[in-house]
Amino acid sequence: MTDPDLAAEELRLRRELAAVYRLVAHFRMTDLIFNHISLRLPGPEHHFLINPYGLFYEEITASSLVKIDLEGNLIGDSPYRVNPAGFVIHSAIHAARPDAQCVLHTHTKAGCAVAAQEGGLLPLSQIALEFYNRVGYHDYEGVALNLAEQQRLVKDLGDHPVLILRNHGLLTVGGTAAQAFLRMYYLEKACEIQTTAQAGGPLVAPPPDVCEYTARQLTGEAETDFADDDAYDLAWAALLRLLDRIAPDYAT
Repeated sequence: MTDPDLAAEELRLRRELAAVYRLVAHFRMTDLIFNHISLRLPGPEHHFLINPYGLFYEEITASSLVKIDLEGNLIGDSPYRVNPAGFVIHSAIHAARPDAQCVLHTHTKAGCAVAAQEGGLLPLSQIALEFYNRVGYHDYEGVALNLAEQQRLVKDLGDHPVLILRNHGLLTVGGTAAQAFLRMYYLEKACEIQTTAQAGGPLVAPPPDVCEYTARQLTGEAETDFADDDAYDLAWAALLRLLDRIAPDYAT
């Protein structure tokens, strides 16, 4: 890409990431000024965008996102700094997983509740089955402020699209910010359904072969009589229309 092309692509990605921050706020998956969503920028430098430390997600705009490198150094001018824990977790995954262009981390009530359960995410709903046998688990080591934890985080994530950080929260990765968000949206829904179901009577789950087949259907790996290949694209377009109505300043 030429310099003008790179600048245009960075602006597009800034707007997409800012949209994800606003959507996470809208769907009540925030933890005040904490947590992080990062997005890698094109180019050999391995720079990525992350939230300015101190802003609510509902305040974040495309222009306020902070650009840093894998060592956590600020690139360009910004009045903001970044949360050290965000750098430790996100930089490790970006460096190890070229396909993980976006990394999204939350501390929701339902997500933390499932992260505290020995069995982790259970196959109790169709929504949960998207992640059947496709979840990594990372044992709690304290607040993520130590670089030594990075290697273990990456190993536990493996090639999975999601990671449950035990006693901590949820993490999703995606080839785009939209994909990471939609994975988190449905992972969070799966956790909410699980904790609600556990408050009721005895639980029932489909047999393992049905769980695996459904996961393959939901991830586009299975042959089916009908296809719905553009479902997530349609959902993302609808989400952007929502933001254009309720928070159009995200793109500024």
